Amino acid sequence: MLTRSVFIGFVICFALFVFVTSGIVCGADRDAPRKVDDGFQVLPQDWPWWRGPLRNGTATADQDPPLTWSETENVVWKVPVAGRGYSSPIVVGQKVFLASADESTGAQYVLAFDRETGNPLWRTVVHESGGMRKNNKSTMASSTLACDGQRLFINFPNSDALFTTALDLDGNKEWETRLSSYVVHQGYGASPTLYQNLVIVSSDNKGGGVLAGLEAATGKLVWEQKRRATPNYPSPTLVQVGGRDQVIMVGCDQVVSYAPLTGEKLWEIEGATTECVTSTLTDGNLIYTSGGYPRNHMSAIRADGNPEVVWENATRLYVPSMVIRDGYLYGVLDAGIATCWEAATGNEMWKARLGGTFSSSAVLVGERIYATNEAGETFVFKAQPTSYELLSKTELGTEVLATPTIVGGRIYHRVAHLSPTGDRQEMLYCIGK
Repeated sequence: MLTRSVFIGFVICFALFVFVTSGIVCGADRDAPRKVDDGFQVLPQDWPWWRGPLRNGTATADQDPPLTWSETENVVWKVPVAGRGYSSPIVVGQKVFLASADESTGAQYVLAFDRETGNPLWRTVVHESGGMRKNNKSTMASSTLACDGQRLFINFPNSDALFTTALDLDGNKEWETRLSSYVVHQGYGASPTLYQNLVIVSSDNKGGGVLAGLEAATGKLVWEQKRRATPNYPSPTLVQVGGRDQVIMVGCDQVVSYAPLTGEKLWEIEGATTECVTSTLTDGNLIYTSGGYPRNHMSAIRADGNPEVVWENATRLYVPSMVIRDGYLYGVLDAGIATCWEAATGNEMWKARLGGTFSSSAVLVGERIYATNEAGETFVFKAQPTSYELLSKTELGTEVLATPTIVGGRIYHRVAHLSPTGDRQEMLYCIGK
């Protein structure tokens, strides 16, 4: 039989367990974004795809990246990047991966660098020529890579079509799939999304596009959904909302939810703008969308299978994606105005003019938000609903449209330097204390 002291100890331990687990479920983290059950064990020191491990621009909070930097201050390493691209860096293991393109030849390629030193490791040309773009704010390499720990996946618009390609981590091409024809309107920037054994890719365009699930190991088409024939630019976004994993596509004048494993259409609702760029956010109950052509819009939609617009406003948040923390949304409008909204109601809490034009998306680290304008100025401000509080402002480069990656206490930042004579050189910086 259990002694009285052992029994009392058991009761105390059980009570503590219930208290702690209840606090996790019902306490301060109850409004935290839910992680999609995508089948991947993302390591805290990795940033494996667009918008980071949680797919919402949130970095792990237990890190302290620099608040200020320059060409010489807090630079761990820097390395020239061949060509031009707005692809953001991803960081997996001891490597940093980036897509780029040679605009004189139309070649599109993937680059790998050593994470600790910045030394170039390899360069794989995916397409020798045929890269496509029309707008100066797009490139032939605007998509960010995704990595499942074994393979790299990249989307390139090429020769009037959209291709998804898989490489191994040493840069060897494993497969390539032509997703659909692609009529270039401005350019292409949607990044691949990974879910269990699938790569989910989109090709919205005015010639008619598709959303498709490809087998990650082979590139074989598993499922496909036809899309409306209008230009549109967001990446398929995985969210866990309404008690299930969903792939959300915003734009083409609607918001549509799909089942990630089968492509089944779960629900749809009219009302989004025709052309969207930003990635969808969720708090587990609502999803938050925005767009900017032909009208400005930002909205919250209930996504439990009976979709309805909970609130909407006419904010122009077209290109930079938002972040969410403790029930509040934070974003920087294209016109350079930082804003905080209450997520449940859409009520504006504060706004502040930063200056410049923004295409790069905000990144959240703990209570800090890092946001970079097109002129290379980075503003770090607090993620708090009470007021705008600037922590620092720093400048690096003369042109930045790629979103920085913040992981392991370091910032991986793709910037361009423009000389007075018009020469352009892209650089990848590793910024850390």
